[in-house]
Amino acid sequence: MNWYARDVKLRRGMMASLSGGLATMGSGMPYAVAAKFAHPDRPVLAIVGDGAMQMNGMNVLITVSKYWKRWADPRLVVLVLNNRDLNQVTWEQRALAGDPKFVASQSLPDLPYHKYAELLGLKGIFVDRPDRIAAAWGEAFAADRPVVAEFYTDPNVPPLPPHITLEQAHALFSSMFGEPELGSVLKNTARELMASLMPGSHSEQREKREEEEAAAKEKSEREGG
Repeated sequence: MNWYARDVKLRRGMMASLSGGLATMGSGMPYAVAAKFAHPDRPVLAIVGDGAMQMNGMNVLITVSKYWKRWADPRLVVLVLNNRDLNQVTWEQRALAGDPKFVASQSLPDLPYHKYAELLGLKGIFVDRPDRIAAAWGEAFAADRPVVAEFYTDPNVPPLPPHITLEQAHALFSSMFGEPELGSVLKNTARELMASLMPGSHSEQREKREEEEAAAKEKSEREGG
């Protein structure tokens, strides 16, 4: 939910749904299948955490494997962000309650979601390096059947809000006492803070690059037409 709300950009004509009010786990896959049945001629993307995937997403993939050949456009791409953690609650505990990660309840089994998709006759893609991301997206949306694209991600990148209150900052740093993954949390938190504060940050550079690429594509299509 955090990364969807922050990073997903929609173009005119796209439709999207997000369980944002309550951040309900497990809504992504049912939403995606409903969208596919409503618009079988359009590609659909589901963005799912590994906790939600284990809760009900893997079951919904069985439904996908049963019905996908009926769809005019078979493309349903499921992005699974595999960070081996119930990450929303882990960071809520750190930032709101000042509690370190409680491994017994927060850590998840590391499952090969892309291989599970292949067992069902779907396509599986696995990405564990940033330089594989672009090619993986191209492969996923060029596939002739639904795809599970499993991205192996870092659980300790903080989903920081645009504005952090002093109370939240105090709770976060209080949680560092007893934090079992302290080194990784501190490194990624510092990097996120610097990126948000420094001019010409990574996010700003990325947005500028995306705008330039979109403008170049539009110009090329206009001249070609």
